[in-house]
Amino acid sequence: MAKLLVKNIGVLQTPVGSYAHKGSEQGENLKLYNAAVLAEDGLIKAITADGQLPCSEEEVDTVIDAEGNLVTPGLVEGHTHLVFGGYRQNEIPLKLKGAGYLDILRAGGGIMDTVRKTREATFEELYDKTEGFLDEMMGLGVTTCEAKSGYGIDLETEVKLLEVLKKLNEDHPMDIVSTFMPAHVVLPEYKGKEEEFIQLCIDEMMPYVKEKGLAEFIDIFTEDSVFDKEQSRVYLEAAREMGYGLKIHADEIEAIGGSVLAGEMKATSAEHLIVIDDEGMASLAKGGTVAMLLPATSFYLGATFAPARRMIDEFGVPVAMASDFNPGSCPSLNLQFTMNLGYLKYRMTPEEILTAVTINPAAGIGREKTVGTLEVGKQADMVIWNAPNMEMLCYRFGSNLALQTIKKGELV
Repeated sequence: MAKLLVKNIGVLQTPVGSYAHKGSEQGENLKLYNAAVLAEDGLIKAITADGQLPCSEEEVDTVIDAEGNLVTPGLVEGHTHLVFGGYRQNEIPLKLKGAGYLDILRAGGGIMDTVRKTREATFEELYDKTEGFLDEMMGLGVTTCEAKSGYGIDLETEVKLLEVLKKLNEDHPMDIVSTFMPAHVVLPEYKGKEEEFIQLCIDEMMPYVKEKGLAEFIDIFTEDSVFDKEQSRVYLEAAREMGYGLKIHADEIEAIGGSVLAGEMKATSAEHLIVIDDEGMASLAKGGTVAMLLPATSFYLGATFAPARRMIDEFGVPVAMASDFNPGSCPSLNLQFTMNLGYLKYRMTPEEILTAVTINPAAGIGREKTVGTLEVGKQADMVIWNAPNMEMLCYRFGSNLALQTIKKGELV
């Protein structure tokens, strides 16, 4: 029974409770001073404050001195496209000349370029590349992440991507939650026949992936020039009947009803939401859907930023933030930078930001009962920061402030 003691924590800051926090509660964090955490067999056994220790140092296997620094829950990354072949740095000249996301996609580039390179990549190549990404993320303080397929589109490649994630979840310290996303782009051969492709997903792809236990969630890109609201409804209704949790890429470029559909179907999360309207926000609130916001994508694309403040203050939508790491619209997996953007662009408070990268994304990927807060009985996932408080994490950008990442009671 391995025991770990983290002592001399200047400030232990954490949301409390195993559910998505919304409204004013999004900004409520517990703060304990001169605190200590005892972990045993990967779980939090005790938390103390005011200089008291939960046990003597002789009783544990490992003692870590936090040296008066801030300690928070391990960060939860709620939206990534981790597994892909190649990169897309060749698109930069096109973007500098004014080409937009959909312009590049319509010209056969964008996602389609990554699909080609991903189909060509071997399992081993994809495994090694993704393993490196996971190492980098963990070094930045992330201890649990979501990862989507979607760069294969055909069943064979999609399964290959999900099998890479399954193997890495077994081999790597990171906890990985897999999302199946075959409806990520409309292949040229299905242009004008989107309903036929949706039916292919329903009849062949979804049952196979579910039978093999390769993904918990399903996702679809509901967007102009991709899949419309009604096509998405058919797809998601079938997925729900098969036992998948639901996610929707919605309102990234055009508000065509994806966020409204997400709320109507009580999807676990709706992603992007850059151009969401009042009807969409009201629907998310009614459906209890987590808004998975991706500010680094807005930053990279030079797009507007999602209305996070209105979601929190006016509509009571639980807000989470994620990196959206992918080769096209966000080639950064730095969730700390996402936190900086939450402060600078969303005008969220440090407390709201911590909630948005811990318990709310945990709820958005179905892990709120085990991670996302520092509480007795939850996994001992935590980060010791080179910072005295959350204000410093929001203030400093461009540097990795994670000193030590602890996963299930072990230093990684």
